[in-house]
Amino acid sequence: MRRTARRAGKALGAGAAAALLALATPAGTAQAADGVLSIDGTEHEDPSGCFPLGDFAPPKIANLTDGTAWIWSGPSCDGQVTQQIDPGTSAIGRGRSLYIE
Repeated sequence: MRRTARRAGKALGAGAAAALLALATPAGTAQAADGVLSIDGTEHEDPSGCFPLGDFAPPKIANLTDGTAWIWSGPSCDGQVTQQIDPGTSAIGRGRSLYIE
């Protein structure tokens, strides 16, 4: 009888952990911006996520997407937002990384 109770308890604990994990997972998935993001002439079609901008000369960015690009002071889209590049505009990136979704 004790073995059956222990097994039932372990199964219940595993089920509860799986339920918590399912609730912690985001409901939707991230969607890429539609269009082209150009960083110093390199084109990224339907971009999504973080792009490094380098440490030296500020890059020319053309945001030809339907999403807003955010320039960050840190190299991994961390630190502070230093600039916003709206859809359909171009700018010189004054930061170390760019995030777009």
